[in-house]
Amino acid sequence: MWPYYLLFFFSGFPALLYQVVWQRALFTIYGVNIESVTLIVTVFMLGLGLGSLAGGRLSRVGGLRPLAAFGAIESGIGIFGACSLAIFDHMGRLTAGHSLMTTGLMAFALLLVPTLLMGSTLPLLVEHLVQRTRNVGQSVGALYSVNTLGSAVACFSAAYVLMRTLGEARTVRVACAFNLIVGATAWVMSRRLEPEHPKTVAEARDAKNSARFRMCVVLAGVVGFIALAYEIIWYRLYSFTTGGSAPSFALLLGFYLAGITYGSLAVRDACLKKLAHDVPRTLWATALVVLLGSIAAFLTAPVLARAVVVHVPLSITFVLVFVSAALLGSTLPLLAHASIGPSAWAGSSTSYLYLSNIVGSTLGSFVVGFVILDHWSTPVTCALLLAIGACTFLVLAALARPSARLMAVGTGCALCLVLGLSYTSLYSHLYERLLSKTEYTSGFEFADLIENRSGVVAVKADGTVFGGGIYDGRFNLDPVHDVNGIFRAYAAAGLKPDANNVLMIGLSSGSWAQVVASNPGVRHLTIVEINPGYFQLIEKHEEVRSLLRNPKVEIVTDDGRRWLRAHPEGKFDLIVMNTTFHWRAHASNLLSVEFLTIIRQHLKPGGVLFYNTTSSDRVLATGARVFPYAARLSNFLAVSDRPLTVDKARFEKLLADYRIDGRPVFDLSRQQDRDKLREIAGLLGQESDVHGVYESGPAMLERLKDVRMITDDNMGTEWD
Repeated sequence: MWPYYLLFFFSGFPALLYQVVWQRALFTIYGVNIESVTLIVTVFMLGLGLGSLAGGRLSRVGGLRPLAAFGAIESGIGIFGACSLAIFDHMGRLTAGHSLMTTGLMAFALLLVPTLLMGSTLPLLVEHLVQRTRNVGQSVGALYSVNTLGSAVACFSAAYVLMRTLGEARTVRVACAFNLIVGATAWVMSRRLEPEHPKTVAEARDAKNSARFRMCVVLAGVVGFIALAYEIIWYRLYSFTTGGSAPSFALLLGFYLAGITYGSLAVRDACLKKLAHDVPRTLWATALVVLLGSIAAFLTAPVLARAVVVHVPLSITFVLVFVSAALLGSTLPLLAHASIGPSAWAGSSTSYLYLSNIVGSTLGSFVVGFVILDHWSTPVTCALLLAIGACTFLVLAALARPSARLMAVGTGCALCLVLGLSYTSLYSHLYERLLSKTEYTSGFEFADLIENRSGVVAVKADGTVFGGGIYDGRFNLDPVHDVNGIFRAYAAAGLKPDANNVLMIGLSSGSWAQVVASNPGVRHLTIVEINPGYFQLIEKHEEVRSLLRNPKVEIVTDDGRRWLRAHPEGKFDLIVMNTTFHWRAHASNLLSVEFLTIIRQHLKPGGVLFYNTTSSDRVLATGARVFPYAARLSNFLAVSDRPLTVDKARFEKLLADYRIDGRPVFDLSRQQDRDKLREIAGLLGQESDVHGVYESGPAMLERLKDVRMITDDNMGTEWD
């Protein structure tokens, strides 16, 4: 059987590469706000589900060679893949910035064809193999295992090699080549096979109408819900732990898929030997793996939090993800083995189980990621999922009628009950541990912690803000006692003293926004912030609270790039971005050549973009080459279409008159304040060496002449 396994392995490899690149490309077009992300992921999963149904129907066509159909589908995926990024870019330009419904319909239209084709392959090959093995569990387990293994290998390849060295476009070309080779190989193999023996429609109808089959279809969906809901939670936790690094999701998904691979492979062997014709025993085995998988998944978060505190390498903590996925992932082939006989249309019947599993997975990511986590904390959500897992265990145990196993059932339920009731202690100081790691001390607690569907925002007692597990600013407006580099916000007024209409992308603590809004020359400040959790924090801090009620401030919850493309008419004198670290996931969406080109279209003549480079030479080089005029101030870059000139006397007077909530920023009766005012005013235009505070554009261009620019395709340093 190994040729079929190799085919499906190399089918899974490009499928995951497409998912990583396509979702990334669509996020670049439609934004990485939670609404766009949820919509795109849901559409992707929905397409796979519909494809499964289509593949099941196709497998019932009389005279059809499933292997030949599989080859044609793989070739079709490869052909679409070759054109995919160009199609996405063209359609994105036409629809970017439209309503959420329009975005969803367009994403559905873009992804329907390839995901439909991808989802149809499993039922077709199951139909082919069951005719040869006469064992549904063995066939489904083996195919599911090798296909998932291909996807897992693709995850690790993308994280460590492909996305880093090839970028999006060339990674897609690699995936296309695999598809075309698999398609051609499957077609050649199909020519050597005898025609399949047809099954009767009555046999298929009897199988699908049985009560056990219908119940297994429902349970496949429930287990899919649990598994994907935990994956959403795990991604949030690992992303928080790593500060939002791009490879963290690929590594998590790789271990998750590797776990499913192992679990499905174990099912294949079990169905071939111990569970060959024993339905009650198969159902009982399914009940046990659901119980153990739910417990392992529930314990993953507290184990991770305690492991990083004692310096356990992060890669070791993925073992529990692997175990949880192996247990929960083994349920699909087990349910297929328990509910589908080898004499029925195996491919068609499997498609219903697969569809239900995908629908459940989609609901798990949507309901938990988009709804529940917006109202409940991570610990409470995990306790809810544990309860759902325990109920699923009871239903499966009842179907298996384990009269001799009542003690085992009671023990399993009691264990789930004990864990559920003790979740508060198990999950105690979860995010404090994940942030502090080896520096965590008993009793440390955040002054404020906000969890919502957009992420996690935490604040220490000293006012330091952490967004998604990485430093994101502090509550401080005082340039004399500067603990957050707030002098750069005041310097923005010197770069563009006549700025009336200002745009700020990103809000964080609100300190920068408060300084910019308090500039007497600013008449209107538009702030675009992706996470509304920051609004709750600002309301609690007196120094920035007035920002939320300032009549000249307009705050919008959206992705910055998406908002700009949705408002082509917007023109600004000054655009400010205190951008996050350049290596974080999706950071290049606000740093690339393509984004800076969009920014130029929104600047008035002589307008200035002033943004944080987080000390990245590639960010500096990109901005300095896209715009004709540039200057570096500390780790910030100012760029414009016209020369950047500074009137020092005017800037000093502006700083002297600066007031926030009616109070002067500088107390000119104190020497310390006068010195700081002159220091800030003297920073702009004062040429220094590379290690100094200010650096001119020509000096930067000469120093960075060999540094690569950041593009949407190469994604800067995200995968490094």
